[in-house]
Amino acid sequence: MPRKRYTPEEIVAKLRQVEVITAQGGSVADAVKSIGVTEVSYYRWRREFGGLRTDQVKRIKELEMENLRLRKAVSDLTLDKLILKEAASGNF
Repeated sequence: MPRKRYTPEEIVAKLRQVEVITAQGGSVADAVKSIGVTEVSYYRWRREFGGLRTDQVKRIKELEMENLRLRKAVSDLTLDKLILKEAASGNF
């Protein structure tokens, strides 16, 4: 059975569905079955996305991508600096 990757927006929507079902008196196990994921996935999503709105999730993901890009740029520049330092010290 192929696994489906959910977008952060879909995850927030599914978490909201579980909240509605449990607020109406349903059990968490039944609510999780109705959205089509395992309880482990539900609790992992709730830990990561619990209490967030869709726009907040989008912003967090954008910031994570930007952070990754900046970390890579810093590591590249640090490597370049070390190479130049080593080359300069060899000339003396």
